[in-house]
Amino acid sequence: MRIKKGVVVSSKGDKTIVVRVDSYFKHPLYEKRVLRSKKFHAHDENNSCNEGDLVVISECRPYSKLKRWIVREG
Repeated sequence: MRIKKGVVVSSKGDKTIVVRVDSYFKHPLYEKRVLRSKKFHAHDENNSCNEGDLVVISECRPYSKLKRWIVREG
């Protein structure tokens, strides 16, 4: 089971939040750290998360077309 940590960027949907997960990688030519961001739709059963919250999400069964993650902490 994969676990990711990120920041809530949207909580407008019912029982759904959008989490931005940042990761760094080293550029192959310039060898500088580059920031990459990816957004994940996660299931929030109690609508307890707000924008700006730090949350932990983990992989789960598909809840909808885009939601394959569930909020564990936050």
